[in-house]
Amino acid sequence: MESKFYEEDKLLIFKITDEIDDCSVQKIRRKADYEMERYMPKKVIFDFGSVTFMDSAGIGMVIGRYKFANMIGARLEVSNLTQSVKRIFEMSGILKLIPVASLVSLASLGQAQSRHRHSSAY
Repeated sequence: MESKFYEEDKLLIFKITDEIDDCSVQKIRRKADYEMERYMPKKVIFDFGSVTFMDSAGIGMVIGRYKFANMIGARLEVSNLTQSVKRIFEMSGILKLIPVASLVSLASLGQAQSRHRHSSAY
């Protein structure tokens, strides 16, 4: 999983590059919690564009990060949902709670602020 923090907008983006299952969820959870505490963002976006598989452990991880984000005063969104991830989110009802971020705004943000970010890979 990679993360990028855009200081100017207090935006933290996590690009998940692994399958999301019981084994990988622990690593994702630790990294996300650490980065959210480190940067104290106003908005957190989980990018699922590279996720090929997700089971129920992924739903729990997202709900947990949603609660953690709310606790620190941040808003959590998801983006680039693959068809399989979107189907799981729809069946679980998670999209009633967590909005989907606009792809256009993410692309323009990446181009406009590439010099004002901190990146880390895990």
